[in-house]
Amino acid sequence: MNIMIFKILDLVFLMSLGYYVITNLQWYNYSVYRVLSKHHKQRWHLFYFLLPLTLYCISSFLPKGELFCVVLVVIYAMALCFWAIKLDRRLRWTGRVWRFFGIYFILSVTTLFLDFSYINREYFFLLDIFLAIFISDWAEYALFAYYQKCARAKIARMNNLRVILVTASYGKTSIKNYLTQILKSRYIAYCTPRSVNTLKGIVMDINTNLGEESEFYVVEAGARQKGDIAEITHLLNPQYVIVGKIGEQHIEYFKTLENIVATKYEAIQSSRLRYAITQSDNIIPPSLQNRIYKAPQEIRNIVATLQGTSFELQIDGEWHQFSTPILGTFNAHNLALCIVMARKIGLSLEEIKTKVKQIKGVEHRLHKSEVNQRLILDDSFNGNLEGMKEAIRISSEHQGRKVIVTPGVVESNDEANIELASEIAKVFDVVIITGELNAKVLSENIQGCKKIVLKDKAVLENTLKATLRDGDLVLFANDAPNYI
Repeated sequence: MNIMIFKILDLVFLMSLGYYVITNLQWYNYSVYRVLSKHHKQRWHLFYFLLPLTLYCISSFLPKGELFCVVLVVIYAMALCFWAIKLDRRLRWTGRVWRFFGIYFILSVTTLFLDFSYINREYFFLLDIFLAIFISDWAEYALFAYYQKCARAKIARMNNLRVILVTASYGKTSIKNYLTQILKSRYIAYCTPRSVNTLKGIVMDINTNLGEESEFYVVEAGARQKGDIAEITHLLNPQYVIVGKIGEQHIEYFKTLENIVATKYEAIQSSRLRYAITQSDNIIPPSLQNRIYKAPQEIRNIVATLQGTSFELQIDGEWHQFSTPILGTFNAHNLALCIVMARKIGLSLEEIKTKVKQIKGVEHRLHKSEVNQRLILDDSFNGNLEGMKEAIRISSEHQGRKVIVTPGVVESNDEANIELASEIAKVFDVVIITGELNAKVLSENIQGCKKIVLKDKAVLENTLKATLRDGDLVLFANDAPNYI
């Protein structure tokens, strides 16, 4: 066979390896450590990286090694295509991904055409992958330093801009969106889109989307380790801070609740801080108790149904009634933080009440809709146990048959999933468990209802078509991509 054809096949194999590597890196925020230590399907690394690479490297020692290599490349490329097609979170072709492939392509071509008469060049291909990761990371670091400088300068020149930083273990996206809607009754307010909550995402949002005319910028801050929120705080120097519910979400990264608490309160390190508020049941470190205000515990008469939520909140010593179309008891507490903050900023109670009545729910967070004579509760972006239990409670009001689709609680422990299973068993007629992560613990602890376990979410649509009836309620509780 022509030697050029072999080189092309080699290149196809190497680019396929690169595709697998960069896809996994993108899922785990481009951290090699997290890909190796936190990945929920480690067997993929064996089947789609280690085994193909090993066979490729030893092919030159085998009889008819060239034919073996051709067969290997064809099988691997086809298997990887099938794997990629089935993913529900596929590779996004960002600038960083293009840079990685450009660098990796140049390194691979160079290796393929160099003369390695003294050693098999296959052993350099693994080095090429890690070198491409290193160079693209370095390029990303240099570019980000420039973008961060631009974002800092933009914030500094917007003299009328006030920044509100929102952080929490869960609920921060909802708080951010609710507060922004309330502020828009009087101000030009803008918030970070979707669930953008990392330093890099915020820097990009400032440079690309934040309008110069904005009076309020409401920013969601997330974290995977100590110092993450401190970096965001030092960039923005917010005048206002909201710390929502703090719990054991992402405990696998932080190890202890104390670490989570310390990280969330990095938000009040701002040199421009005017006012900071935290949820009433949150722990406040003793050194910070004079810098942050606890939200009023006087929230009473909370009524959360499938039709909406109402509650009473004490403000300035008087009780005030609020009603909203959004669902969930926890949202009464989220709204209380927003109401207190809006009042502190200067909005009147009438302005706030009017907006709260009109507030729109956040997509995929206990969002209600009716489709084909079925009631859908989409809570797929809610991954904490407390919120999932509240969605189950609200679902229990439905008079017809009830179906839940869930992978369980992700980034938590078996105890949380056992508690979730107990609540599910009390309410639902059909349970569809998606993914392998919690399938065993949920199946063993859900009794008295029909259980369907789907290892592959690709068959979920057909399963729902075969399972659902008119008049059913379907709760999508949490969502996890195939790689989890």
